[in-house]
Order: sequence, then C-alpha cells, then structure tokens
Amino acid sequence: MSSKKKTIARIGMASKGIVYVLIGILTALAAFGQGGNKSGSKDALQFLAAQSYGKILLIAIGLGLLAYLFYRFYQAFANSKNHDDDAKGYGKRVSYIISGLIYGFLGYTALKMSLGNSSGGDSGFVTKLLNSDYGTIIAIAIAVILAGKGIYEFYTAYSGKYTENVEQMEVDADAKSLLIKSGKMGFTARGVVAGIMAFLFFKAGLQDRSKDIDKAQAFEFLQNEFGSIVLGIVAIGIALYGVFMLIKSKYPDTNVN
Repeated sequence: MSSKKKTIARIGMASKGIVYVLIGILTALAAFGQGGNKSGSKDALQFLAAQSYGKILLIAIGLGLLAYLFYRFYQAFANSKNHDDDAKGYGKRVSYIISGLIYGFLGYTALKMSLGNSSGGDSGFVTKLLNSDYGTIIAIAIAVILAGKGIYEFYTAYSGKYTENVEQMEVDADAKSLLIKSGKMGFTARGVVAGIMAFLFFKAGLQDRSKDIDKAQAFEFLQNEFGSIVLGIVAIGIALYGVFMLIKSKYPDTNVN
C-alpha cells in the first residue's frame, strides 16, 4: 500500500474509532446516571455538533469517514488482502463494500449536519424502507444479515484470530496487551448489539415498523431487559472497540474489522 493510501486508511480508521468511543462513553454515562444518553451514530454526530467548533469537528469526522469508505473500497476492488476467488473470498470483499457504504453514508450525514441540516437528511430512512411494499422482506433480510454479523463478531472475539495481526505489530508488550483486551471486549460488545438489532428488525418485520432501529434502540432494549449495569458493560465494550480502532489506525496494513 502506498504512503498516501496508508494515510487515508489511518484517517478513516481513526474517524471510525472516534465515533465508537463517543457512542460508548455517552451510553455508559447514561447507564450509570452520569448524564449522556443512549446513543447511536447520529447521536454521536449531534454531540459533536453541540461542541465548540462543532461544524469543524463534523467536517473533520465526515471527511474521515469518507476516507474509510475509500479504504474499504480499495480493500474490496484491489483485493489488498489477497482473498481467494471463491464464495468465501467474494463474500469478504462484499462485506468491505457494505462496511464502506455504511460509514460513507455516516460521513455524508456529518457533512450535511455541518451545513446546518440537524438531521443530516436521513431521518426516518429506515422507517420508510420498512413501511414500503417490501417492508417485511427487507426487515427480515436485515435481521438475518445482522444475526450473521453478530455471530461473526463473537467468532472474531473468541477464536483469537484477530490477535494474529496484533502479534505482528512492532509495539511494546503493554500496547499489545491493551489492544488484545480492548479488541476482545469490543468485538463481544458489537456482537451483542448486532444480535439485539437483528431481533428488533425481525420483530419489526412481523409487527411494528413505525420506528427507526439503530444502536440507540438496541441500548434501550438492553437496559429494559437486562438492567443498567449490563448496558454499562456493553457500552464500555463499544468504547473499547473505538480504542482498538484508534490504536490500529497506526497500522493500516493489518486486518481491519
């Protein structure tokens, strides 16, 4: 990977990490009654918008997330990880494209918010999809994808596969230990959230399709069903995933999840 592509990858990964750190911290604060609120990605952007120099922060994050879009597309179309030309390899490359599109759209939302559109222009987008003629099919399809994602996140956390790349990094033992621990907790938390969102989408497909479904809704469900302590633990895990991404942003040639 050229130095310019590495720089773009670093910026993109760091921007994604910042979003996850904000989501985790804001939700953890809400769980423990210290302010904050149960947050999804848009809530994290709105938090940035409310800060001093909010527009500048939104522009920086927006451009950073578009850099992540570029990096994911580079991984997919240049096959930088040398995936085999089989179903598994193509599936992995398609997952890079989907990941890039998700964070690219979030970057677009951040840039629109920086221009004064408080909603980023995407308010109710999921609701509109779910209430279309094919709403039930779309909801169940998303639920299946999220369920698969949740399983993969747990597999990543407990197979130890992600640690292979960590061990190759030229960092001291303490940094590697932090990276491995934060990664394990982060992937576990992402698996929990993906699983809950899968359930919520499946439920929406069969029953109520009147509300958007995002991480904030998943956190609300988690607190209602399992309590604030469990919510706080998962939120901390989400924040640690952000830390994991921030540390890995120094090493863009390693596997990115």
